[in-house]
Order: sequence, then C-alpha cells, then structure tokens
Amino acid sequence: MARNHIYLEEEFPSPIKQLWLTFKSTPVAIIGFGVYAFLAALALVGNFIAPHDALENNLDKLLLPPAWSENGDLAHLLGTDDLGRDMLSRLINGASLTFGLSFLVVLFAMSVGVIIGSFSAITRGVKSSFLTHFLDVILSIPSLLLAIIIVAILGPGLENVLWAIALVSIPQFVHVTRNAIKEEQTKDYVMIPILDGASEIRVLITSIYPNIIDKIIIQATLAQSAAILEIAALGFLGLGAPIPMPEWGSMLANSLDLFYIAPWTTYLPGLAILITVMATNLVGEGLRHSLKIQKES
Repeated sequence: MARNHIYLEEEFPSPIKQLWLTFKSTPVAIIGFGVYAFLAALALVGNFIAPHDALENNLDKLLLPPAWSENGDLAHLLGTDDLGRDMLSRLINGASLTFGLSFLVVLFAMSVGVIIGSFSAITRGVKSSFLTHFLDVILSIPSLLLAIIIVAILGPGLENVLWAIALVSIPQFVHVTRNAIKEEQTKDYVMIPILDGASEIRVLITSIYPNIIDKIIIQATLAQSAAILEIAALGFLGLGAPIPMPEWGSMLANSLDLFYIAPWTTYLPGLAILITVMATNLVGEGLRHSLKIQKES
C-alpha cells in the first residue's frame, strides 16, 4: 500500500522558469515572442515553402503589383521586382539570410564572449585590468562603424560581414558576463563553497552560471537586434550579400530607383526589417522587465 505524503515539499522554480512565468504575463512581450518564433521557423524551412525560386527571372511578369491591386496576380501574392522575381519568395528566403544568420552570429559571439568574460572575472592583477580597459575602448566605438572598418579590411562579402559583426558583438558579451560574475562572487552562496575548498571553476559552472544565464540571454536578444540592423545596413551599402541573393538590406538598396513606379519593391523589405527588429527588441525588453520584477519580488 502506498504511503501518503505527510509533509508537503515546497518547490522553488529555477531562475529560468521564474523568468518565463513573469515574461508570459506581459501581452506585448508574448506578441513579440510569437513573431520571433514565426521568423525562426521561416528561417529554418523558408527555402522549402517558398512558392517560387527566389533567383528565377520571369521577363513576362516584370514589376507586377501585389495581388490585391487591380493588375495583380494571385500567383505572385506580393508582386514581382524589375526582373520578374517573386517578392514573397525572396522575402521568405531572405529571412534565413538576415534573421537566421544574425542568430548564428550572436550564438558564436555569445560562446566566445562568455568564455573570455569568465576568464576575466576569475583572474586578478594585470591581465584582468588590461582586459577591462581594452573592452572599455572597444565598447566606446559604435558597433556599425567598427563593423564597416573590419569589412573594409577583410573585403566585401556576406561571409566577411558575418565575421565582422561577430567580432564586434564579442566584447559586449565579455562585458556583461564579467560584470555578472563579479556581482555574484560577492554573495554568500558563492563564498561558502569556496571557503570549503571548492575550486573557482567548479563554483562558476555549478553555482554562478545558472544564476546569470538570464542576463546572458537578454544580452543575446539585444545583440541579435543590432546584428540584424548591421547585416541589413552593410547589405544596403553594397558591402554584404551580392546582388542576386535575397538579403533584405540588399533588396532595399536595389529597389530605391523603382520606388516611384513600383513602391512595393522598396517598402516590403523595409517592413520586413522593421518587424524583425521590433519583435526582437520586444523579446529583449520583455526579458529585461521580467528580470527587474523578479529581482524586486
């Protein structure tokens, strides 16, 4: 016969679970998260669900307006560009270039930045001081300007743009990780195992990381928002993706001359960039607000 539980155990949710419970109570943040999840799914499967080939020219259907216009065609829901390429297919495929690649760039920058930031936090003396002052100098330079300088050195191209944005994003994660670890190191739950003989690496992995991962995630969303704008901006300047590729910044730059005769070729990629950045910022601000409430409670 099963024994009844006389004493009820009180369960305390993890910091991540607490953050999620607070986050989902904010409607605007949930809307942003829904759009963000949709863009992530689009970046993964967009190449398979696009109705047309994003690079295929169709000279019989040049500059078709969107389907709801008088001369529109349902086969091309958002119209076509000056080479007859389907705008909807190009926007869908562009999600993997502008949004998907920004996620990979931030993931790489976060991995490297957390490692360097952790090393900086547990070291003492000249090494820690030099890294701190070096980061202050790097962070004082606007990230887009620094990315342009790196691309000018490496040369134009989408691959070089991604490396440039990754290098620009790493110091931000180093700074956030270092400050967060330094703050946690002064708390009792960290000091006690160190006084008992536990190594700093063990305490870092088992105790500190679970309590700072929310700050790292918030920084990742803010860094991705900046990465999306930088990929689009460098593409707009002609330093990023080559012309045939449906990267949203390049699409916007190539359609400026058509604005008065085919405005949809300009405002559709611009709207895609705007919605993507807004959704990413809403997720980041929602996480930051949830973290603030979590600390106050």
